[in-house]
Amino acid sequence: METINHKTALITGAGKGLGKAVALALAAEGVNLALVARTTGDLVKVAEQAKQINPAIKVVYATADVSKIEEVNTACAKISAEIGQIDILINNAGTGKFGKFLDLEVDEWENMVKTNLFGPYYFIKQILPQMLERKSGDIVNVASTAGLKGAPLTSAYSASKFGLIGMSESLMQEARKSNIRVFTLTPSTIATDLAIDNKLTDGNPDTTLQPEDFAELLVAHLKLPARALVKDVSLWSTNP
Repeated sequence: METINHKTALITGAGKGLGKAVALALAAEGVNLALVARTTGDLVKVAEQAKQINPAIKVVYATADVSKIEEVNTACAKISAEIGQIDILINNAGTGKFGKFLDLEVDEWENMVKTNLFGPYYFIKQILPQMLERKSGDIVNVASTAGLKGAPLTSAYSASKFGLIGMSESLMQEARKSNIRVFTLTPSTIATDLAIDNKLTDGNPDTTLQPEDFAELLVAHLKLPARALVKDVSLWSTNP
């Protein structure tokens, strides 16, 4: 395993849930953090916790709605000015709404696709050029097992995550020629606010994956030797 100490990671959806867990796990590895979320208060709390874990790292943050390209571009410019180059981009921000095909409103469909698919695209479009110039970098796109197989009530969510997986695989084939690793994580249900609020799980740690499990898997893949690329990996609970 290689060290990721002193690298810099940009994490979207970093204010809570999976993004928060990943940020704190990377802080423990000595990774500098650029945190993005919609709520400043959440970002401040995560930044403070990260600095408590490792006072030596640098932490900056910017608020943005990832579905809005102008906000993404502004956030990336702010982050670049404050922390410099990004070595690791983690597209974690996402949203979900579940229901019968005809019951979901058009704006709910559009919001899920804009957030879950266009959001990662916007950030990659900003960060990829600097990675190509250096011929190094890691891009992690967080999809879902719902992006591998459709199910009743997941039409819009699955569509957005299927699209993200397809984009990720195409980019992986393109970017690997420049020594840039792109991989997709497709977790099953994890005890996040989104999953609990949608009654997908009760969050019981004995039966439900926790954000820390996801973070550990992500960090392990980032620490693989530079010659090794895992295209995609799914994470499931052993005791559903």
